[in-house]
Parts: sequence; structure tokens; C-alpha cells
Amino acid sequence: MKGELLHHLVYVLISTLGLCVPKLFYSSLVEVDSVTVDCTVASRFAHTVMTSTALNKASSSQEIFFVVELPKTAFITNFSMEIDNQMYVGELKEKKKARKQYEKAVSSGQTAGLVKASGRTMEKFSVSVNIAANSKVKFILTYEELLIRKLGQYEILTRVKPKQPVRNFQIVADIYEPQGIAYVDAYGTFLSNELLPLVEKTITDKKAHISFSPTPEQQRKCPDCDGTLIDGDFIIKYDVNRATNLGDIQIVNGYFVHFFAPPDLPRVPKNVVFVIDISLSMRGNKIKQTREALLAILQDLHEDDYFSIILFSNRIYLWKNSLIKASKGNVAEALTFARGIRESGWTNINGAALAAVNMLVKDRQDNILPERSFDMIIFMTDGMPNEGETHLPKIQENVREAINGQISLFCLGFGNVVDYSFLDVMAQQNKGLARRIYEDSDATAQLQGFYDEVASTLLLDVDFRYPDNTVDLLTNNHFNQLFNGSEIVVAGRLSDNDMDNNFMVEVFAKGSYEDFQVQGQATTVDWNVIYPEKAYIFGDFTERLWAYITIQQLLKQSKTGTAEEKGNATAKALEMSLKYNFVTPLTSMVVTKPQTEDGESDSFLADKLTEVDGDPHFMIELPKRDDALCFNINDTPGTIFNLVRDTTTGILVNGQTIGDKKVSPGGKINTYFGRFGIIHKTLGVRLEVTTEDISVLQDGKRVKLLWSDKAALKGPNMDLLLTKNGTLMVILKDSVTFVVLLHRVWKSHPYHQDYLGFYTLDSHLLSPSVHGLLGQFYHGVEFEVGDLRPGEVPEKPDATMYVKGQELNVTRGWQKDYRNDVKNGVNIPCWFIHSNGTGLIDGDASDYIVSGLFKIY
Repeated sequence: MKGELLHHLVYVLISTLGLCVPKLFYSSLVEVDSVTVDCTVASRFAHTVMTSTALNKASSSQEIFFVVELPKTAFITNFSMEIDNQMYVGELKEKKKARKQYEKAVSSGQTAGLVKASGRTMEKFSVSVNIAANSKVKFILTYEELLIRKLGQYEILTRVKPKQPVRNFQIVADIYEPQGIAYVDAYGTFLSNELLPLVEKTITDKKAHISFSPTPEQQRKCPDCDGTLIDGDFIIKYDVNRATNLGDIQIVNGYFVHFFAPPDLPRVPKNVVFVIDISLSMRGNKIKQTREALLAILQDLHEDDYFSIILFSNRIYLWKNSLIKASKGNVAEALTFARGIRESGWTNINGAALAAVNMLVKDRQDNILPERSFDMIIFMTDGMPNEGETHLPKIQENVREAINGQISLFCLGFGNVVDYSFLDVMAQQNKGLARRIYEDSDATAQLQGFYDEVASTLLLDVDFRYPDNTVDLLTNNHFNQLFNGSEIVVAGRLSDNDMDNNFMVEVFAKGSYEDFQVQGQATTVDWNVIYPEKAYIFGDFTERLWAYITIQQLLKQSKTGTAEEKGNATAKALEMSLKYNFVTPLTSMVVTKPQTEDGESDSFLADKLTEVDGDPHFMIELPKRDDALCFNINDTPGTIFNLVRDTTTGILVNGQTIGDKKVSPGGKINTYFGRFGIIHKTLGVRLEVTTEDISVLQDGKRVKLLWSDKAALKGPNMDLLLTKNGTLMVILKDSVTFVVLLHRVWKSHPYHQDYLGFYTLDSHLLSPSVHGLLGQFYHGVEFEVGDLRPGEVPEKPDATMYVKGQELNVTRGWQKDYRNDVKNGVNIPCWFIHSNGTGLIDGDASDYIVSGLFKIY
């Protein structure tokens, strides 16, 4: 079957951050003729074109997939295909209109592609097309983005995983910076001594050219094998010269962009309160990694900084009642305190945030803090509030009113359970930033990295002023702070295109010791003179950069403010997205291939979606693929299924089904889980969870809890957290965490009754031998999906899944994640496997039936 699959499919996967390179799975009947990535950077604005050409050498039609990963901050500006010398170009539409056209196409048997979130900084575009015998197809994807300066450099990272040697493979980057290029570095994690000389760099004062183009022979691991040496990250880093405090201004065709990052400024002392979630959900790696990051961050404090630490669960723990100076002795005391951080209790986000605000406000009133210093809160949580104030908009309102524009709030959302959009908006409302910290081995580095970005403030309340009669349509020209190693970018339009490109610019800000003020005449160089051989490519880049920044800022404004302000920002962002042909969260791009002789046509959709999180009951999350599989097991009420069995660690989880009270007229009986048995033999733990109560046996002691209780039980081998919203968290020592949800139904409902949901956190901590209906997927499953076609319902297309040597008919549908909304749940897209998961699960569903709630067989 594997060989047959390769004869049917060729996958072109392009991974990128700034640049991209295709990842190819070869078919003996499909020849990949060329793969090129061409990136042109004009004053930090990157224009990237990815092209891949493939030839179907078979005597019958073949399906070819084109999959691209691109930065989430980038906007696709074009997707087109050339088939048999005929070009099909994408058309941008408002998202709802494009979606209707897409659904109509799918219901008519046409194929389609989507962009969706797929990782920390990337999103995935995927499309397939059926190519006739001896025909050639060329895929062309173009996107644009503003490169952001972080920690003193711009970075272009390319994830290179082609799997097989690629013919005519090339990455090219041309960087044009009129300020002058300070340095350029290009390297790869996979570069051997043989491949390193193939990275070519040509650098002049204002231009850099980087290329990497290994031949198929140079890519091979050995002369006679198909494996490739190219597997890792290809990275370009550079910075520009910083000559003046005024910054650099570029003017092209009536639009200007102002880059501001003055050199050699002293840092502003900071007053920082670290607010850290220590609720039970932080147990394990999260609390360990947070502790490690905090220890490193504390040692990076400057002696003129002031700091304090607040820990919170359902209680608020103040290390000190006030901020103290970061002297060596005080930092040493804080390190000792940080090493002792342990987890317990629930999550009171509102109380913790207000405690930090009140501490800073009081210290300001008491003149404890230096007058010229920067007040900031770094707030980290991994969960949802379930103690104190729990209504998210009310928490945001409380924090905003307490801060009153005087403090910057930086929010870190750890893991997938946290409501990141809530933290993002709360940070934006309070002069700060938010960042998601992904649960991975490098979480400590992620935490430290974010702190490093915001730790050193150079200027506060930065204002840019331009003549009203000269400049209009300005992007944001007021900024709360300028961080060391970053850059502020302002863009606008000149009122008079015939002016001599000279106008007065003023910048005002608060510095470390005195107010910062600089003014000067904006003068620009002639791009046609500096780059005469390339002048044709720069025509409208400043206008497009202005549009890019404006749309990004409007999208942020659409999340904050009044309903009217949100609506106006959304409408303006949509208008500009359509005008400048940007695929944004408000627009989609549709490519339609005209009908063939048999009456069929293809339609493709380039879309940009928001992030989706979750690991709902009977859905198998596959985070590395940013996808999910789901299936149902239908059986008679009372059947007991093994869900998780790990003989190495001694963990067993079984679930017993219950049915409706009675069958509704014309319906069938539905089954749910109504009882779970959980055992950890090594730890001596045993739980029985029903819709009525929870029975716990640990170390020979038995405890019985009702769902109406609110309790936190801490033991040597297991912690239990039972919240008022019907969530039971079972945290096993040095192992996984299980979450059981109680779904309550109206007591007098004629048919339905209460039932339970089951989730697993940190499943990677289980051994490779783990099995069961759910356990068998905890370490992933390999599959591919192709042949997208209409299903019974237009918005739920069918497809063919190649998994475990079989071809399965699957449907694109959804199931609900109830972790953050126990009442309504959130729809999560997944590939639905029919017939009780047949073909996906090992064996048959009946193989997982056991004789008792705590039995293995």
C-alpha cells in the first residue's frame, strides 16, 4: 500500500519563516522539475515568491498536493497555477463571499485549499490538483511581510525538510537597505562541511545577496540512496547601520516610511512585578520550566531596577509587600524563594493582577520608586479563572480601571488551555504585549526570550510629529516604549506628490535621565541611483508597506474599544485588504480552474483562520500536524471500554457507557460515558468517577466527593482539584494529568441524562507501550489525506485517508471541546473516521471491551 500511495501522490511541503523551501515526497510517476524560493527585501519589507513545477509522467491523471507553511504575520498576495501553459490566477474576496463560493465548489466535486494555523509562528496553505497524463503544473505563491527587529537583528528562518533530493532546488534572498548593511550571517543547522561552501554571500554597503543551491547529488546522504542531508533550519540574520538619532526615512512614489532605532541610548530603570500562576494545573514540567526561567531572569536584573514576586492560585502569595531594589542580596533572597515555588489550588487571575497593580500604585504614591523608571507587570498563567471573579470581560475591565494607563502589562499564556485572546486583549488595553508559551522542551527558553525582548526599555511615550500640511494617512505615531534591540516603524502618505521630499520630522520621548527630543529635515536618497539595475522592483513598496502596517493595526483595534470602534476598524481593514489584495483574517483568495471536457472544474481557497486549541473527548489531537482525528464508538449502554492502558507505568483508565432515559420518537438511543475507573498501581491510586460523585482511594484512605463540592486534595502521589464548574483534575505524580468534565442535563429532560467527558494532559509522559482506545494515539499516528470530494453535506467534504496500510473514506467534520466552555463547547475541525474508527484503531472496537471498571480484560 505504501508503494501504491507514492504512485498516487506527490506532496510539496514548503516550510518558512521569512523564506521558505519545499519539502518533497517523490512519486516515480511525478517528476519535480524545479523548486525555487525568491525573496526580495526592500527596507525590511519582504516580498517572497515560491514556485514549484511538477510533471505527471504517468499514462493516467495524477493528484499533486502543494502545501506551504508561511509566517502568521505575512499576508498572501497571490496564488496561481499554470497548467498546460494556461494560467489560473487567484481572486480576492470578502471572507463570507469566498466561503460561499468555496462551499458551492466543494459540493460540486471540486477540490480546494485552505490556510490555517499550524504552529508557533506559522500557518499552513494546502491545495491539491488533478493533472492529466504527461501534463505539467506550476504552483506560484506570493506573500509579503514587514520583518520585525528583535534583539538587534532581523531574522529570516527557513525550515528545510525535503526528505528526498530535489532537482533544480534554489533559495535566493536579495536584501536592499539604503541605510547600509551592518552585517549578514547565513547558516544552517544541517550544514555539513561539504554543504557549507554552497551558501554563497555577496555583500556590499547597501545590498546583500544570499543563495543556496545544492545539486541532487550534493543533497544525497550517500551516492546510491534517496535520503537527503538537508534536514533542519536555514537562517539569515542581518542588521542595518544606525547613524543618527532621527532614524531613517524612505520616500517612494508619494509614500514614506520612517524607521526609528537610535543608537547608544541608556536604558530606563524598570520596576517589575512577576505574577506567576502556581495552581495545580501548573504541576510537572510547567512549574519546573517556569521556575528555571524565573531563576535566570532574576539574575539578569540590574541593580537600579526594583522588583517583587507574586504567586497565585486561589490564594495570593506576596513575597514582599512592596517592590525592593535589585541589589545582590535581595536578588539572592529572591532566588531562594523562587527555588521553593510549588503548585496548589485553583486560579484567581483577577485577584493576582489587581494585587500587582495595587503594589505598584502604592509604591508610586509612597515615592519608593525612582521618578524616571518604567512600571511593568509580567503576568503568566496556564489556565482559566475559576476562583474569585471569573467573567473575562469583567476581569479586563477591573484591570484596565486599576492600571489607568500608568503601567504596562505583559501577559504570557502557557499551554493550550489558557484563553490567549483574553490575555492578548488585556495586554493591549494596558500598554503591553502578549505571547503564547508553547508546552515543549524549550518552554524555559521561550519564557526567557520574551523577557529579554521587553527587559531593557530605552524610551517611554515616544511621539512622532510630521507637518499636518505635508503628511496624512499616518499609521500609529505614538508608542508606549522603545525596547533595546527593537525598532519603531511609522508610515504615511505625502499630501503633495510633487514636493521635493524634504519635510520636518520631530520625535519626543522620555529617556533615562532626561527627555529625549530630536528634530531634522527628512531627506531621502534616490533608489534609482543606488540600485539602477533593480529600480523596477521597488515602485510601490512604500505604499504596500504603509498598507500592511495600517491593516495590522486596524486588526488589533478591532479587538479592543467600543462596539462602534471595533466595527469601524474591521470595516476599514476589510476595505484596505481588498484594495491591496492581501489575504487577511477578513478576506480569502479563490482560484477557479475553468470546466474541463467532462464538465468538472476546480476551485481553490486561500484563507487565514485564527488559532484553534483543544483536545476534546474522542478527538485525537496531532499538534505537530496541527490537525485532529475523531471517531465515535457506538455500543449498548453498560459496555465498559479500555481507554488507556500503560503496563510500564501501571496506569489504567476504563469507561462505562450509559444511554438515554428512553428513545425519542423516530430516533435511536444515544450512549455516553457515565462512569470512569482510574488506577495507578505504582502510586497506589484508585478513583471511581460517576455522574453523581467521585470516590478516591489513596494510601489506604478513602475519600468521597460530590460534584457540588469544591475541593483541592493534595497527596504524596496524586493531587485532585474539583472546581465549581464541574471539572475534576487528576494530577498524578511525575506523570499525566487526567481531566473529567461533568455535563449536566436538565433533570426533567424526557430523554437525556448527565454524562462525563474525558481528557488527557501531558500524554507524552506515558511510555511508548501505552495503548487503549485513546492511549494508542498518545505518541502520534502517521497518515495522509487526499482526493477531497463532496460529501453528503456541502460543508463536510469527504476524502481518502491513507493510514496503517489502508485507504479509508473520511469526512471533514468537527467535535466539541468543552474544557473552556462546559455548557456550550467549541467546535474543533477534525477528520471523522466512520464505522467505530475501523481502520484507524488497532483491531476492532470490540477488542477494547473489558469485564469490569478496573479490569484489564
